[in-house]
Amino acid sequence: MKIKVLMVDDHALFRDGMRYVLQQLADEVEVIDSGDFVDGMKQAANNPDLDLTLLDLHMPGSDGAKSILDFHTANPSIPLVVVSGSDQREDIEKVMEYGAMGFISKMSSSKMMLSALRMVLDGGVYLPPQLLQQAMAGLDQGAGNADKRTARQNKSGLTTRQMQTLQWLAEGLSNKEISERMSLAEGTVKIHTAAVYQALRVSSRLEAVSAARRLGFLPSTESDANGPAVQ
Repeated sequence: MKIKVLMVDDHALFRDGMRYVLQQLADEVEVIDSGDFVDGMKQAANNPDLDLTLLDLHMPGSDGAKSILDFHTANPSIPLVVVSGSDQREDIEKVMEYGAMGFISKMSSSKMMLSALRMVLDGGVYLPPQLLQQAMAGLDQGAGNADKRTARQNKSGLTTRQMQTLQWLAEGLSNKEISERMSLAEGTVKIHTAAVYQALRVSSRLEAVSAARRLGFLPSTESDANGPAVQ
C-alpha cells in the first residue's frame, strides 16, 4: 500500500519528527512538506492525488481557522487534519466546521497521532479525548432546555444527539447530509461523530454501526456484514 501526504508546518524539527510517524502509516509513504501556508496551497494544487494533508493552524501565510476553510474549498476531496499547539474550543469547532476531519494536539504521543491519522484515512473523524470533552461542553452549553432534558446518556455514554448521529451513520449519510437532517452545523456533526467513536471505542463508521448493533442500540439487519455505505 502506498499513500501520499502533504505536511505543512513552519517548525522543521516538528516536520522531521512527524516524518517518522507518517512512515508507519503504510508500506510506502511519500511525504511532501512545506514551511508556510501559501507554499502548501501550491503543493496541494500540484499534487491532486494526495491521500492526506496535515496543516498547522498558525504559521507564516496562514490566517488561522480561515485558512483551513480556504484549503478545504480549494481541495475538497483531500482529507485534512489540523495539527496544532492550540487547545481552544473555539479553534476546534471552527476547523471542524471549515472542513477538517481531525484535530491533533502537538502534545500528543506518536502512538496517538498514528492512531488518529489511520482513523481519518479510514474515513473517520478524530479529536483528542480532552479536546473532545471541551468541545462537547460547549455544545451542551449552547443546547436548548428541551434538548438538555432529553440528553440522557445510555450505558455507553451516548447522548440523544449522538444516538441520532449514529442512526444516520447507519443509513450511510454523509456528514453534510446528517447536518441537514438534524439542523446542525456540519462541524457539530463531526464532533458528535468523534464522540460516538470514542464512546464505542471504534475508529470507523463501519465499526461504530457494527458495535451499536451488537450492543442493541440499532436493529440488526441481514446486511450487517457489508456495513453501511460511507460517503
